[in-house]
Amino acid sequence: MAAHPIGVHVGPGLTEDNQLDDGGPLARAAEMDADGVQVFLGDPQGWKAPLPRPDAEELLASDVAVFVHAPYVLNVASTNNRIRIPSRKNLAVNARAAAAIGARGMVVHGGHVLAKDDPAAGFGNWRKTFARQAEDGGFPLPLLIENTAGGDNAMARELGAVSRLWDAVGEFGAGFVLDTCHAWAAGWDLATAVDDVRAVTGRIDLVHLNNSRDPQGSGRDRHAPLTAGEIPLELLLEVARAADCPVVLETPGDAASHAEEVALVRSALG
Repeated sequence: MAAHPIGVHVGPGLTEDNQLDDGGPLARAAEMDADGVQVFLGDPQGWKAPLPRPDAEELLASDVAVFVHAPYVLNVASTNNRIRIPSRKNLAVNARAAAAIGARGMVVHGGHVLAKDDPAAGFGNWRKTFARQAEDGGFPLPLLIENTAGGDNAMARELGAVSRLWDAVGEFGAGFVLDTCHAWAAGWDLATAVDDVRAVTGRIDLVHLNNSRDPQGSGRDRHAPLTAGEIPLELLLEVARAADCPVVLETPGDAASHAEEVALVRSALG
């Protein structure tokens, strides 16, 4: 197994009837010569609990590093009970399902509160999420919170917000995902982003290595291929080097272009 695997986001890798789609994630990893994959366990825009995967045993036994991305709809920071409570329950359900396939961690967005809300409520809700899960023994795998591109009341867009979030959840062992497109869109300086994040969180567990279709500070989350966006390629590669952790590509493109990107990053990381 690679010390710092380079993976590709491949979606669920399942058909609508929960069968492997054209061989599933492990076939996609082999096709792109990737060391890892990032998968959804079900509909990323849905609330249904994930079904047991038909490739669970193969994923558990494989040397391919597996990361799970939680559904996009989850927002445990919300002050709306109809969103926060099911989000918290769904997060726990997905975490158990992710652990069942041997995932190294589960990525979840930081979420946000409404414009009328005090952001402190959102940070408090994140703390309650971890504290209540701790009462049940904690999450069965690392929960990796990802920085986000936009939103005035987002929990993980600005570094100052990430600092407040870590004051709330850091003691529970929360992990961090640095998304380069999101950081660029939020106006971060990618030349210092790794050090800036580590100064706040003490850790970076995963890099989502994505270029951006839009200028720095745009607030827009639109990914571009590594060599065809607004972020200089060498700046992206330096983030991956400095972070010294697993990398997942969430760039647009086909298997051939992703295979080229995997080879490019692998070569750059030595």
